[in-house]
Amino acid sequence: MKEEVVVNQAVNAGGMPGWADAPEGEGWNWLAQDADGRWFWYRTEPKLNWSGGVWRSNSRNQQPAGEGAPNPDWDRTMRVRPGAETPGSAETQ
Repeated sequence: MKEEVVVNQAVNAGGMPGWADAPEGEGWNWLAQDADGRWFWYRTEPKLNWSGGVWRSNSRNQQPAGEGAPNPDWDRTMRVRPGAETPGSAETQ
């Protein structure tokens, strides 16, 4: 049986999904929007793929988060969950 992933279509006033809607479980600490407007949650820090207009991560480490309008500034949308311990976060203090 194929597992169905339900996409939360809710976005806040700024057009970004809320952290309360992130997948359950440890490590879903990144959120980013692709150029076509689709948002994704990430369990590992995604990397830019300029030519494809997308953020990249192993498919097991990303889940759909919602739909938005195409965004010419998509490369500036990656966010880290507030208060999350991420690799390198302790080095910045």
